[in-house]
Amino acid sequence: MGMDACMLCPRMCGVDRESGEKGYCGMDRKLRAARAALHMWEEPCISGTRGSGAVFFSGCSLRCIFCQNYEIAQGNCAREISGDRLSEIFLELQEQGAANINLVTATHFAPAVIGALKKAKTQGMYLPVIYNSSGYERVETVQMLEEVVDVWLPDFKYMDPELAFACSKAKDYPEVAVAAIREMMLAGGRCEYDDNGYIQKGVIVRHLILPGHTKNSIAVLDELYETYGKDLTISLMNQYTPLPQVRDIPDLNRRVTKREYEKVLDHALDLGITQGFFQEGGTAKESFIPLFDYEGL
Repeated sequence: MGMDACMLCPRMCGVDRESGEKGYCGMDRKLRAARAALHMWEEPCISGTRGSGAVFFSGCSLRCIFCQNYEIAQGNCAREISGDRLSEIFLELQEQGAANINLVTATHFAPAVIGALKKAKTQGMYLPVIYNSSGYERVETVQMLEEVVDVWLPDFKYMDPELAFACSKAKDYPEVAVAAIREMMLAGGRCEYDDNGYIQKGVIVRHLILPGHTKNSIAVLDELYETYGKDLTISLMNQYTPLPQVRDIPDLNRRVTKREYEKVLDHALDLGITQGFFQEGGTAKESFIPLFDYEGL
């Protein structure tokens, strides 16, 4: 899949990004990123004490209204880098002691990222590669990435298509994410860890609880558990932070309450979900959002 009539993401806008046009993602063919550095705020098996070698790519094909990385998702924070430079970045993160390479929102740059990873691997890059995604992925793009990705870290944001449309202009999100996660499970399977507890292979599905929308969260958990049972690791997050762009949107302009989080967590435990990560109360702090200052680029 090339970029001359781009169909990499489920928007399938068909734009000629190769010639400099911008797709729904806000990006043309040129690789752009906002940060490449050790990231300490992922799940313990990803960040641990070493940190995850996170590369935050600019632009996004989902562009949620409440996005915690709004500046880069909108493409406002973007520095151009070459494919060769990206390969070097992967190797530099390895030298810094990263536990893994963490590709954050890379869908719209998939062909270039695959090329850069292959080159880095020929030059000694051996870390597991994590594909950190919104979950809004075409199965065909996931299949393209399978030769270079070891760990899949998709979100599963919505089972409610109306909420998906209101927040992300993607009414088809539930069915698209279900199909994408199914393919990721075929590729990655159950999680495998090294002797120090760092993930090497597998799938962790994240769900960010949205304030005022516990029914959606419960429906997401039901879908995942009914489909995969204990084969799937789930990360339930209560770190939602209301940023300036949602100040006038009811519910989204506040944090998740302790009662809301406990309602969703109790449901997860009632289902029998034990394979996973649950955040303690009071973790919704702005500190989860890194500085997008072009570090490491």
